Amino acid sequence: MIVGVGIDVAEIKRFAAAMERTPGMAERLFTPGELLLPTGAPRGIASLAARFAAKEALAKSLGAPAGLSWLDAEVTTEPSGRPRLTVTGTVAARAAELGVRSWHLSLSHDAGVASAVVIAEA
Repeated sequence: MIVGVGIDVAEIKRFAAAMERTPGMAERLFTPGELLLPTGAPRGIASLAARFAAKEALAKSLGAPAGLSWLDAEVTTEPSGRPRLTVTGTVAARAAELGVRSWHLSLSHDAGVASAVVIAEA
């Protein structure tokens, strides 16, 4: 059963500008694993914008309650390239309240826009 669906888009140039002008923003939004590729190289801005959109979409799928921590949701990538959500803390608690047992995530970025769709399933 679908508990919630969330979608979000982020203009990549606007997101990049916000990251540049706000010291520490990256560390408040993203886990160390999200900021770096498996090789240890920094993740590109389009990919980070898609991950930001995923966290926004995740919150929407949970009813956008106040008090969720950005770092309690992590977008990881399976060896196949498939994105996956891992939730802990405040996000896991809200998901448990709603009976969420699994997540479906799709990320994309093209034409200057990053997007994400999240489906929360019981």
